[in-house]
Amino acid sequence: MKVRWLFPAVALVAACLSTYSWTAPVVDRAQKTKRLLLVTDSGGFVHDSVGVAEDVLKEIGPKNGFEVTAWRFTREPDEKVLEKYGKDFRARTGLTIDKENMGRVNKETLKNFDVVLFFTTGNPLTKEELADLEQWVKDGGAFAGTHCATDTLYGTSYGGLVGGYFDGHPWHQKIKVKVEDPKHAAAAGFTSGDEITDEIYQFRDAPYSREKLHIILSVDNSSIDVTKGKRKDQDYAISWGQEYGKGKSFYTSLGHRKEVWKDERFQKHLIGGLKWATGQAPGDATPSAKKPDGQ
Repeated sequence: MKVRWLFPAVALVAACLSTYSWTAPVVDRAQKTKRLLLVTDSGGFVHDSVGVAEDVLKEIGPKNGFEVTAWRFTREPDEKVLEKYGKDFRARTGLTIDKENMGRVNKETLKNFDVVLFFTTGNPLTKEELADLEQWVKDGGAFAGTHCATDTLYGTSYGGLVGGYFDGHPWHQKIKVKVEDPKHAAAAGFTSGDEITDEIYQFRDAPYSREKLHIILSVDNSSIDVTKGKRKDQDYAISWGQEYGKGKSFYTSLGHRKEVWKDERFQKHLIGGLKWATGQAPGDATPSAKKPDGQ
């Protein structure tokens, strides 16, 4: 895809900053089509699959009832930071940062969306913006995260919203998936024993907990060398959901590789999670540790 490089000169950056303010039309939440905001601001590691993720969601989103807006930069647009980030982002993804794909996540802009999906690293939000996002979900909004969304906003209450924090990726290999709740909408695309190759995360002991989260997919430990992992309980979840106030939060750790985003199974899994989070598809939210069978 041919892209336009926006940052060869500071003058162009300044022009971008001068038009950074943006307001989308307010969403009628009764409408069938849901508006999805994809945030890919990557102040830490920039995944080269970010561009593919954006393309895939813009292709499959409308087919599944989601109108997709993508913001590649959501921080305070400091001229030097934006110019450097624009170069780094383009080098990794082939995409530019310009006014059409920049925005701030706050209580005003959140009125324009039904679900927010993070594919982020670093600190894409300020403390105040995070508080706005959390309150928006508690009031009935839908939050979702994929892959490095758990490698985001450390040391804040965000860990409780997304459900866990990244603690390394001991395995980048083909693994077998264990479907813990086949009835959940986000289980779509996978059956137990299916194999997929991706960068596999493990999560810190807190805030991740089966006492709080409903685990949907996990790693079949027979397919990995568990001695490479840190967790004493050898609990390596892949995907989960939770109720968050009146709203819902969904997360999947899959999505590191471009090939995964192009995998129809992953697409069905992600769309199922998004539809569950927006109340359009069924799925239990009972914490796994509290279910009768302990799953």
